[in-house]
Amino acid sequence: MMYVGWNMKTSLQTVSPETSIFRAREMMESHKISHLPVTDGKAHLLGIVTDRDLKEAWASPATTLSVHELTYVLRKLTVSNIMTRKVITATPDMTIERAARTLHDNKIGALPVLKHDKLVGIITITDLMEVLLTAVGMSDDSKRFSLLVRDRIGMLADVGRYMQQAEISILSVMTVPLRGHEHIWQLIMRVRAEVFAKAVKVLEGNGFRVISQYVEDPVPYLPE
Repeated sequence: MMYVGWNMKTSLQTVSPETSIFRAREMMESHKISHLPVTDGKAHLLGIVTDRDLKEAWASPATTLSVHELTYVLRKLTVSNIMTRKVITATPDMTIERAARTLHDNKIGALPVLKHDKLVGIITITDLMEVLLTAVGMSDDSKRFSLLVRDRIGMLADVGRYMQQAEISILSVMTVPLRGHEHIWQLIMRVRAEVFAKAVKVLEGNGFRVISQYVEDPVPYLPE
C-alpha cells in the first residue's frame, strides 16, 4: 500500500501547451482538480499548470485593463505562458513517505508520476491523506488510544501479546517520538469500538497508562 504506484491516480486529465487558460480552468472546475500535467500528446511531460497559476494569470493584468481588454488578453494566453516547466516528479516505486517529504519540502501539491520518461499517473496531497487515514485504520466503528513507552526492543511485541491473550484485534499501530522527551515514543493503536473499553482495561492491568483523549500535559503518563 505504501508506494506511489499503488495509490496514484491513473485516469488523467492533461493539456497541451497550446491549450487556452480558459479551457484549462474549465477542466479543473469540471473535474474538481487543482493540477493539470502538460504533455506533448505522447505522454511526455512538458510541464504542469495549477489552479494557483490560473488565479495569478487572471489577477496580473486586472488592475490596469478594462473588462473587455482583460478578456481579450486572457483569451490569447495559453498554458505554455503560465506552466511550470521544471517539474518535480515521482516514480511508481517511490515510497509514500518519500513522496510526502518531497511535497512538503518543495511546498507543492502534486507529483506527476513518470515511468520510462512517460507520464503514468499523478499523486496529490489529498491522495496521501487518504493513505494516512487508511494506514491508521480510521473508521466510524473504531477508536484509538495512546501509550507512552520507552524505546526498547520487544515493547511492541509485549503490547501485542497482551492484546492477543485478550483476543482483541488491533486495526492499526503507529509509533511517533514524543517531542521533548528523549527515548520516549507514542504508541498509537486503534481497535474496534466495541472492544475499546476491554483493551484499555487489559493494558492498564499490565501497568500501562492509557491515554484515551487529549491531555495538555503528558508527563503523568510517562513510563516509570
